[in-house]
Amino acid sequence: MMYRKIALTLLTVALGTSGAYAKKTPLYEQTHQLTPDQAALVQKAIGQEKILIKAIQQRTPLVETYIQDTRPDVKLYQVPVGDQYTLSRVDFGKGFFDKTYEAKDSAGGKKGWFKGSFGAITGLTKALGLDKHFTYNPTGFMQMMFLDPTGFDQQHYAFSYVRREFLGSVRTWVFDVHPKVPGMGRFYGRVWIEDQDGNVVRFNGTYTGPRAEDDSRYYFHFDSWRMNVQPGIWLPVAIYVEESTRAGEKNEGLKAQTHFWGYSLKLPTRDSESVSMKVEDAEDKSDDSQDVSPLQASRQWVLQAEDNVIDRLEQAGLVAPLTPNGFEQTVLDQIVTNLVVPNNIALSMPVHCRIMLTNTIETTTVGNTILLSKGLIDTMPRDEATIASVISLELAHIALGHHIDTRYAFNDRLLFPDEASFRKINMNHNDHDNQEAAAKAQAYLDASMYKDKLSNAGLFWEQVADRGQVLKGLNSPRLGDSLLKTDGTPWMTTLAHGAPKINWDDLTQSPALPLGSWLKTDPWDDHVHQLNSKLYAPLNPRDKMPLEVTPVYFRLQRYDEAQSQAANAAAAAKPNAGAAAQPAVSDPPPPAPAPQSTGGTQPPTASDQPAPSQAEGPQPQQTGGSPNPQQPNPQQ
Repeated sequence: MMYRKIALTLLTVALGTSGAYAKKTPLYEQTHQLTPDQAALVQKAIGQEKILIKAIQQRTPLVETYIQDTRPDVKLYQVPVGDQYTLSRVDFGKGFFDKTYEAKDSAGGKKGWFKGSFGAITGLTKALGLDKHFTYNPTGFMQMMFLDPTGFDQQHYAFSYVRREFLGSVRTWVFDVHPKVPGMGRFYGRVWIEDQDGNVVRFNGTYTGPRAEDDSRYYFHFDSWRMNVQPGIWLPVAIYVEESTRAGEKNEGLKAQTHFWGYSLKLPTRDSESVSMKVEDAEDKSDDSQDVSPLQASRQWVLQAEDNVIDRLEQAGLVAPLTPNGFEQTVLDQIVTNLVVPNNIALSMPVHCRIMLTNTIETTTVGNTILLSKGLIDTMPRDEATIASVISLELAHIALGHHIDTRYAFNDRLLFPDEASFRKINMNHNDHDNQEAAAKAQAYLDASMYKDKLSNAGLFWEQVADRGQVLKGLNSPRLGDSLLKTDGTPWMTTLAHGAPKINWDDLTQSPALPLGSWLKTDPWDDHVHQLNSKLYAPLNPRDKMPLEVTPVYFRLQRYDEAQSQAANAAAAAKPNAGAAAQPAVSDPPPPAPAPQSTGGTQPPTASDQPAPSQAEGPQPQQTGGSPNPQQPNPQQ
């Protein structure tokens, strides 16, 4: 026994000795000497990073993160099995983090998602599972906006030139980067530096962990993008995170998107819809009364509450400002018109649509304004009947008098911090109102131009209900109503039951699209624009990805180039605008085109039959102008 112990001891010493003299495998590839031009660009990028950090500390943008947990799937490669959603207003002047937008009180009385000034960071830490492994570095997740806020220089990092590459119309030089010195949270990966001013416009990779340079399992891999939002200013716009497996989680990965907007939030401006003109030598022969009836006064009171709420939400960065001849007017308002006229819906004022900037799937009404979330629009297939099925539900709420609480007509009730908007503003309808509106909405659809195209619309409602069981964060409304009842069935049950069953192998079926399929948000001024992207038919079931998070990719443009294209597009659209800029209350909205697909199944367009107006005694009107106005901003 003694000899065996001695033998084991000698073997251990021998192995340890041989290991000590063994050649250590390098952690990173050997870097090559940079040319003078390459070294000069790297040095310029280091200086620009410092300028970026100072510039962003003056901003308080909104930061939205949506995370989907995934597991492998034989047919679909991977499927979501859970999710989490957070929205924060981040004050970068206070350490790169601040306050999370608080959710409505739940049934159990629990308020908000996370509390305190570390709310955004702490919440993301728990959502990403990082709290299971070590004490979280507060700059961890937000640091994905930055390469290294405190030590990005040639003393701490080694750079190796790779190639030149165009990202959109912006020419970049690509470098591989790794830390020279050990330390937690050091970036290593790849950076893209634009060749004019030396701004880093994209970087992807990960950060070093707490024990060793190669211990990357404590940080997730990410792809971070920036955009030229103003002359000489490149700011973070989106981050994509992906891991196929996570430490401590068997066969479970994640995908996440973070989006930034509201860098230049301004107070909204509102022009009166009643437009007066001075005409020389005109004699007023109208019999209009100068007095207001009780019914008119009641309607004006509701309108005042509506205006106050919309303005407050726009100020908080939750509702997009209207873009002249934009998606709201040319597509959504036209669909409203196509529902109003054939159903002879009597309205005191025209109904318009606005877009909530959140990725959650929700919709509601504020007076005569229909609010649809960006996430809802993005996931609907490019089929006008599907959009109409959602708008019809909210139109029914308006026709049935399910208006907003008029307490908001007192503006002092809206004097609260932006992050309290979800909790303070209550715009959701009760179950009775939703059930009543769903029945009337079905009648509207059956009498409309969409009556023969409702099977595709029903597929969307069916798909939302199917994945709503696991994507509860996506389907939990922050401001308005969910498309689903509390039991998980859709409100438009008749529509869903009339649709064919979801068949993953049927490549002609497209029940729902991935997030980000329709719209993009300008990170500077919060306007939304329709994507100018090609449509590709799925080649297999894995290409469908309904309601899923996908990677982000931007075709970058320089600011002056984007502005030049915007001016040209505005000039081209001017003849079609006419007097539509300021319609009177009694006037219908201008006729506008519906979206048209560039590939796959051609969706119905408003030109399939005359487009009606919302005026009293409406006459059908043919739509005009471009069927799919292109926006000149950087394309996703």
